[in-house]
Amino acid sequence: MTFEPGPSPTAALEAIAIPEIEHVDLVTVSLPLVAPFGTSVSTWTRKEALLVRVESDGVTAWGECVADPDPFYSYETNETARHIIRDFLVRQLEPGLTLGGLEERFRRVRGHNMAKAAVENAIVILIAMQRGVPLHALLGWPPKRIMSGLSIGLQDSQSALLEKVERAVARGYHRIKMKVRRGQDVEWVRAVRDRFPNVPLMADANGDYTLADAGRLRELDAFNLTMIEQPLSYADIIEHAALQRELKTAICLDESIRGLADAASALSIGACRVINVKQGRVGGLLESVRIAHHAASRGAGVWSGGMDETGIGRLVNIHLQAAHGFSLPGDTSETANYFHEDIVEKPVVLGAGGFIDIPPGPGLGVRVVPELVLKKTTRAERLR
Repeated sequence: MTFEPGPSPTAALEAIAIPEIEHVDLVTVSLPLVAPFGTSVSTWTRKEALLVRVESDGVTAWGECVADPDPFYSYETNETARHIIRDFLVRQLEPGLTLGGLEERFRRVRGHNMAKAAVENAIVILIAMQRGVPLHALLGWPPKRIMSGLSIGLQDSQSALLEKVERAVARGYHRIKMKVRRGQDVEWVRAVRDRFPNVPLMADANGDYTLADAGRLRELDAFNLTMIEQPLSYADIIEHAALQRELKTAICLDESIRGLADAASALSIGACRVINVKQGRVGGLLESVRIAHHAASRGAGVWSGGMDETGIGRLVNIHLQAAHGFSLPGDTSETANYFHEDIVEKPVVLGAGGFIDIPPGPGLGVRVVPELVLKKTTRAERLR
């Protein structure tokens, strides 16, 4: 089947000219996590985030790179992103160049989508602020209440896991995601399902299994999961298609989806029935909108994945979910689950019914607090 993309849902955005960028700063901040966050690939106790600050005509906007300080989740790290942004991406910024033209220039750099997203998002947010409109409005969508979802990392015991799920259910979260890995899967999912028979529940493997584990993964069909996220290799869609044919539960692809072409290929061969759009992983807001639009047109579920972002990245994800196609609760949770003190005000909290309201106001609708950024800064440099 040939992929025919059709009219671009981002055509209007692509035609917007970027302003003259007077200053670009790279700022690394380090925020201790409320509790360690473990997956099948690593466990983190702090969030080290590389921020991109851009300034034009007295207006300042921030983007956040979702890379980690280590290469355990992705080959991209904060140091590789710093290198790519400083030595390649920032050099492409010219006044009058359109966002579509900027994307085209960025494509000359192979991969490094997290670095690209940090720069692109900062510029898109800057444009929204200069126009005095919220980010979601610049993307072309009215505000809506955003469904909430909590991602729970690997726990040391089933009792600890159940306590976290119980707190999330009491708070009104619309979906619970639990991390699994080989040796810590079926019995742990059963424990949650037995205690909470009706909670929307999904399992995320972060690529820890192989096709030889199909029998083990098939046991998860008994628990009425909304999906199993990325059970097999990051680099694969073919074996995921074979696995999906053996499972009743929908497979969701996350790390395998690096852009629209990957999503289209995966859906066309039945490798998944759900797509996790991590805007930092696919290169930024514009490509995220394209993926969500295409997946929805194919009848696939779409949600926004999180990377334990600071308030900057968290609000980007919240605004993005106003766009067409985002139909399932994402990794959209309260700030207090991750940080005692963030770098923006106000923190994200759940409202009535477990929903999150998009903050009104230009750009992200929140203020990045310079004093808090400075307090958390471990490294800073001005590029322009």
